[in-house]
Amino acid sequence: MPTVRYFAGARAAAGGTSSETVDAATLDELTQLLATRHGERLGLVMKAASFLVDGLTRHDRQAPLPPTATVDILPPFAGG
Repeated sequence: MPTVRYFAGARAAAGGTSSETVDAATLDELTQLLATRHGERLGLVMKAASFLVDGLTRHDRQAPLPPTATVDILPPFAGG
């Protein structure tokens, strides 16, 4: 199962959880499961977030996730 790591506002929206495993085959499936598990606030954060799969940016949310993948959820960051 992929491991999900939360950063910044995504961690706060997930109730302070820093990481967990999720049985999901794609990013779309993963985001749906996480929104159900943690609520609407995380769902909203993930709509604007960037996703890294094993350290590489992933834009295609339908592409298969490797079973041992690490998925980082990075919300937009403020600052200059």
